Amino acid sequence: MEFANPEALVDCAWLRDHLDAPDVRIVDATFHLPHDDRDAREEYGFRHIPGAVHFDIDEIADTDTDLPHMLPSPEKFSAKVRKLGLGDGNKIVVYDGSGGFMAACRVWWMFRVFGHEDVCVLDGGLPQWGKERGPLEQDAPPAITERHFTARMNNTLVRTLDQMLANVERKKTQVIDARNEKRFAGIDHEPRPTERRGHIPGSINLPFTRLMDPRQNFTFRSADEIKAACDEIGLDLGKPIVSTCGSGVTAAVNAFALYLLGHDQVAVYDGSWAEWGNLPDTPIANP
Repeated sequence: MEFANPEALVDCAWLRDHLDAPDVRIVDATFHLPHDDRDAREEYGFRHIPGAVHFDIDEIADTDTDLPHMLPSPEKFSAKVRKLGLGDGNKIVVYDGSGGFMAACRVWWMFRVFGHEDVCVLDGGLPQWGKERGPLEQDAPPAITERHFTARMNNTLVRTLDQMLANVERKKTQVIDARNEKRFAGIDHEPRPTERRGHIPGSINLPFTRLMDPRQNFTFRSADEIKAACDEIGLDLGKPIVSTCGSGVTAAVNAFALYLLGHDQVAVYDGSWAEWGNLPDTPIANP
């Protein structure tokens, strides 16, 4: 079995060959959780792939809400990425410092939400790039030339709280949860202390780490292995799917993996557990 959308995932050899391509733009989406006590922007300044710009999912976000890194308005997204030199006609390659499993897939999803389909993820991210001795640079890239970005909101790729609540009753869409097994089961505490424990009733657990190979810098597993992981949990790839997680980041990893298999309409619940688990009256299942 081959990937149906292989162009969405590029390897280090491909990027090395296209570093100077005029239409290619490289995005460093490195992101860390607050308790990690690490500064992604500082790390970007220390080392990044040549020509890469830094995309901060907490800055290019709706900063008027208390929820973390929620989608910004189309106008804000357009203005922010334009200043990064990202725009219409560009092939955008996204990576992060944690392999492909943190914000790279979130940024990939964001570009698709706002209508830019020519976007892909670097398999294995910066760790794999370093392993293959790809060139690195320090400090900021050369002066950025702004480029027009046309934002066209694709609401089919996003789910809101109201839509998720309605789905608990109607059960029209399958919900997959990318968190680990113990968080899904309500055994482990959530990283944000105000959140309740458990999962959305009717959701099924598909930890995002099952779709990647930790021995190979979290490069994505093969199409057969990803399909087998879906089959094992009873996920019907012929029916609608929405992905959720702790705060809408690793949910995009699952959405991306399913996109590789050809399922290009998998939505992400943007608020995820940071929203659902913080509300006093949302239904919660604790197996």
